[in-house]
Order: sequence, then structure tokens, then C-alpha cells
Amino acid sequence: MNEIGLDAIRAAVEAGREVVKHTPVVPSFTLSDMLGGTIALKAENLQRMGAFKIRGAMNKLASLGEAVTVGVTAGSAGNHAQAIAFAAHHRGVPCEIFVPDGASISKIESCRAFGAVVHEAGSTITEALAAAMARAEATGMAFCHPFDDPVVIAGQGTLGLELVDDVDDLACVIVPLGGGGLAAGTAIAVKTQRPNVRVVAVQAAACAPYLGGHPADGPVMTLADGIAVKHPGAITRPLVEEWVDEVVAVDEDTIADAMVLLMGRAKLYVEGAGAVGVAALMSGVTAPAPRGTTCVVLSGGNVDLGVVPGLIRRHEMQAGRRLTVFVKIDDRPGGLARLLAIFAEVGANLLEVQHVREGLHLHVRETGVRASFEVRGRDQADSAISAARAAGYDVHEE
Repeated sequence: MNEIGLDAIRAAVEAGREVVKHTPVVPSFTLSDMLGGTIALKAENLQRMGAFKIRGAMNKLASLGEAVTVGVTAGSAGNHAQAIAFAAHHRGVPCEIFVPDGASISKIESCRAFGAVVHEAGSTITEALAAAMARAEATGMAFCHPFDDPVVIAGQGTLGLELVDDVDDLACVIVPLGGGGLAAGTAIAVKTQRPNVRVVAVQAAACAPYLGGHPADGPVMTLADGIAVKHPGAITRPLVEEWVDEVVAVDEDTIADAMVLLMGRAKLYVEGAGAVGVAALMSGVTAPAPRGTTCVVLSGGNVDLGVVPGLIRRHEMQAGRRLTVFVKIDDRPGGLARLLAIFAEVGANLLEVQHVREGLHLHVRETGVRASFEVRGRDQADSAISAARAAGYDVHEE
């Protein structure tokens, strides 16, 4: 294994200088107030291509020299693919990307926008990687591994250099952990210079091989698809074990909560894989440092727009700001209007309504109605239900 140290990481800064942004560290007063300590966010979701992966990709392409002219291949769920596609476009070389079935549509479109040829290959990242490697062997193209490569790890470690430069009282770094390239590179860069800084790596509980988890064959269902790597790398595993102080895991509900908090309070659009560090703090599986700054790495912001409405609905239900009821009403003109008027009188705003006639025991002059309302909180929801029941409706909250 090639030695990965500060010299290699500092050289990677030069390799990416034309493209890689020095992303900001943003204080989080919301998290600091909620959890105690001083918490800041490393906004890598604002990086070029929306994720940290461009750091390793630029370093990898630079390391290939003239050998890269044949082209490059990569297997990835999305962020590494985008980064390699962009780096190849930047250097003017051919690129072929292999993604698992069901990979993010927005990430696939981004790869194609940079001229990459995209292939769907298998149902997992492992299968996509194998297809990319086979293509490289068959064509002479250079294979670019998303994490298990010393050059890529050194590139990701440039993030750690920025943390040391930007945070004078850095005490703890919380970083997402998938294959381990970001966690290992960041830990090496930080702890080589400041050995007392604690580094905590966070996995999604649905796919946590560094904690001994062995996910079943097939795709992993998780909001944190960008870190759903089933097997640690031969290079990254020993590095994570040596340099990272603790590995923890977070569940899907907490990841969803963290994504919504970051959108609503920090005004930062962060994908599930990028939000796991905040989820770890919110769930209590790790805690901020008692002194100094705890910096959470938000590793990416490439969220499929289709995910967002579901997150918002879930949050509104939990916060008591969304009320869904089922009611049987007279199936006559004006029947639905009378019901909705009762809810309107207490200030409940109708969001959605549907008639339900199948699978119910209904009188010939009845219909079922399922309706969702926006409310200000639990008190208003209770008032709306009470008013409807007082008017003779049998209301069931869902």
C-alpha cells in the first residue's frame, strides 16, 4: 500500500487547485443550542459537483499523466461518478461510468452532461464496480476506484487540511463513512497535525460494514445511498481502524430528521449521506466535544428532488402541522363542501382530498373521504376534529 501522509495530501491540493473549492465552515447556533458545545458545519455540499468527491477525482486524473488519454472508467452510485465525469471533461479525455440500477437520476444526467457514457450495471455498487473494472481491462482505460485508492484518499484528505487551517480550536470532527476514503483521508490530515482532535465516523445503520454489519444481497434501502458500501476497502479499512477514534451508526428516521433540520434551520440542502454526522449528534450516538469546536462534515448536497416532498410530509406529521382524517359523508351535492367548511372555519387549510368507495361498508348514499389539512399545531387539529364531531361526523384521524 502506498504511504498516505501530509506530503501526498498537500500535493493533492495542487492537483485540484483549478477546480476544487475551499468550502466554508459555518457555525450552527441551532445545533449548539440544542446539544451544547460549539458545533460548526463543513459545507462540502457547496463543493463543485455538490460533493467532496471532486477532490479525489482531480487528484486521480492528475496522477495518471499521459496514460489517461485512452480514457477512464468508474463505478459509483452517483457522486464519484459525477466527479470523475467532470474531471475527465476538464482534462479532455473519454469517460465511461457504471451505476447500479435505480441510481439517482439527477446524478446520471449530470454525468451525461459532461460527456460521459453511462451504463446501468447490476443492482449494487459492487456489481457496478466490477463492470467498470472489466471495461477498463478490455479497453485499456484507467479504472478509478471511488475510495480504495491511495491517490483518491489523499485527494479527500485535502478537506482535513482546510479544517485545520480554518478552525483554531478544533476538538472533534464528525465525518460520514461509506467506503472510507473521506474518513481516512480527513483523519490522517487532521490527526497528523493535531493528534488530540477526536475523529468520529458515521455509517447508516442499514449498511454498516465497519461495525460488523453484513447487508443482504441486493440494493440497500437507505436515504444515505452515497455511503451504502457493503464492504470496506482493503486499503481504507486498516486506515480507518488506525486513524478514526470511533465508528457509529444512525437509523433512517434520524437521517431524515437531520436533512429537514439542515434545510429548515441551516438553509443547507444536504443529501442523506451528507447528513449522517448531524444525525449522529441529534440521536445521541455521539456527543459534541465539551471544549473547543466540533465540526460536522456535510459531505454532499445532491438530493433527488423527488425525495424532498416525502421528507416535508413526514416532518409536518411529526410536528403536528399536518392532519389527515377519514370521514363518511352523504354522497349528495354539497356533502363534501359542508364537511370542508367546518375545517375551514377553524383555520385548517385543505391540502388534499380523495373519495374512497372501495373496500368499505357504505350506505348507497354514502362515500368515504380522506382529507389532509395543514394546521398550526396539535391544538388546532384537535379543535377541527371536535368541531366536525359536534356537527355529527364520525371522524377518524389517520
